[in-house]
Amino acid sequence: MEAQPKRKKKKVRRALLLIILLFLLLIGIFFGYVSVYYHADEAALAALRSDGAVTVTQTGTGWFFDGPSKTDALIFYPGGKVEETAYAPLLRQIADGQMDVFLLSVPFRLAVLSPGKAADVMASRSYANWYVGGHSLGGAMAADFAAKHGDGLRGLVLLAAYPTKTLDPSLPVLSLYGSEDGVLNRQKLEAGIQYLPAGTVIQVIPGGNHAQFGSYGPQKGDGTALISPAEQWAETAALIGEVFGG
Repeated sequence: MEAQPKRKKKKVRRALLLIILLFLLLIGIFFGYVSVYYHADEAALAALRSDGAVTVTQTGTGWFFDGPSKTDALIFYPGGKVEETAYAPLLRQIADGQMDVFLLSVPFRLAVLSPGKAADVMASRSYANWYVGGHSLGGAMAADFAAKHGDGLRGLVLLAAYPTKTLDPSLPVLSLYGSEDGVLNRQKLEAGIQYLPAGTVIQVIPGGNHAQFGSYGPQKGDGTALISPAEQWAETAALIGEVFGG
């Protein structure tokens, strides 16, 4: 009679041990996955230096590109597994020409783990006009934020990204992607149109690809760009200015 309870205890211990080992394995897989990411290159690091036009500072939520605007600000979500500072060249141009920019730093470089972080920025600063945007996975999270907080925003910028929830029909949206983008899922991009306001501006950048919205080198699966990164940044910044009146 005593042997049966002992066997049950052994089974319970083995089950608990198996659960612990599985949990540790999943943790190991996760950290192995997030440890490999795209790093900001030298051009991106150079764009983090302040000058007479744009002051760049690190904040509790990421980075702040302080340009001449006093009324407009863009909160930017970085792409998945991309070092956030890789977007410095593009965001610096936006800050210089249209609106200040807050670049978010997100856990493990995955915006999906902190989709509501833009609210922290909005609560800590005073701007008359707030915009959100992002690249790839970051763009999807910006769209998710806009779907929940559209009444407090003046616009949404999607770079090689698409929404998965219905957006406020009165929210101005700019959707950009490169003609040579090999990473963006075109079927999901088309499916996401149903969630966009009727007045959304959708623009294809001729010769642009996925990675050149940032500055982190080639991305696996991407197409070969037919224009330079600088040309893609300049065209992106110019289109944002045209659509949002910068």
